[in-house]
Amino acid sequence: MVEVRHRYATVRGHRVFYREAGAREAPALVLLHGYPSSSRMFRHLIPALADRFHVVAPDHLGFGRSDAPTVDAFTYTFDALTDITEDLLAQLDVTRYALYVQDYGAPIGWRLALRTPDAITAVITQSGNAYEDGFVPDFWKPVWAYWENPGPQTEPAVRGALSLDAIRWQYLHGVERPELVDPDTWTADHREVNRPGNDLVQLALFRDYAGNPPLYPQVHAYFRDRQVPLLAVWGAGDEIFGPDGARAFARDLPDAEIHLIPGGGHFLLESHLDTVAGYIRGFLTAAGSPA
Repeated sequence: MVEVRHRYATVRGHRVFYREAGAREAPALVLLHGYPSSSRMFRHLIPALADRFHVVAPDHLGFGRSDAPTVDAFTYTFDALTDITEDLLAQLDVTRYALYVQDYGAPIGWRLALRTPDAITAVITQSGNAYEDGFVPDFWKPVWAYWENPGPQTEPAVRGALSLDAIRWQYLHGVERPELVDPDTWTADHREVNRPGNDLVQLALFRDYAGNPPLYPQVHAYFRDRQVPLLAVWGAGDEIFGPDGARAFARDLPDAEIHLIPGGGHFLLESHLDTVAGYIRGFLTAAGSPA
């Protein structure tokens, strides 16, 4: 049985929760979760990979078991969340690592790669967007409106993303076998993002997400210059970041390995864990890491 260690670190004055497994001397793999989840989304993947890798999966500030300071006490931007992640990895002496990004984890991961490109040995993206192609308009139109004009006319629509029904939808849309998805996922996420004051945290991040697409050209240049090994494994039924977002990686990384999983949605690990873990092990083997 693989031991998964549940730990806290103090980073820039805030308590950051992270899950860790595997030998410290093994090749490192950093898992960055998305909205509205936490490192809990990797609870089954971590032991599936920790026999060969040193796996680290933090909760971003405002999510999961990490601190959730108010918007008056912490400036919630993706740059700031990247600062926290970067400092945590430095504390853990994780200096070279493969990177797994999903949803919000992607803009954090891209910033890490742009800041220290030599640190990244490989990239796994699971609904971790880096191209305009990936945005599904029906989902994103209310968010785009909020970016352009945040205020009482546009805020109610994005506040709806904090509701239990909306979070449940994120887990179940596009999933061929919804009975495989643990209901504790959406109930726990709903509880945590609705902690007192956390609505303002999430609204701040919704607004700041507008700064991520303008960063994409730099990310594409990084891909072209570095030709980092990349695996895109996405649910074919994802209606938040659609399959075109996965295919787009091939424009800048012709050797990218791309898999669209039939019957899978935005939280692919809930329904297709073994498939994703198998692709990761094969990919990292080909990329030069033992598996």
